[in-house]
Amino acid sequence: GAGELLVTSMDADGTREGYDMELHQTLAKTVDIPVIASGGAGTLDHIAAVLTEGQADAALVASIFHSGQHTVEEAKAYLRQKGVLVRS
Repeated sequence: GAGELLVTSMDADGTREGYDMELHQTLAKTVDIPVIASGGAGTLDHIAAVLTEGQADAALVASIFHSGQHTVEEAKAYLRQKGVLVRS
């Protein structure tokens, strides 16, 4: 059995227009293991949304960090402000 699922929406991947919220909501309701959302992050709001509305347990956010658009520290601070539990 899998310990967690890393799920990439190929339709959203690389678009920076947001995660596939319906996909992640459906998965969260269907499986009993953690779901990591991937594909579509373009803003810090997108990350917060998939972790709250999308009910994902974690989010993969490579492009906005690699491009220098945001830092990991900025993202963690933003998520904390939104009430999302973030590891140190």
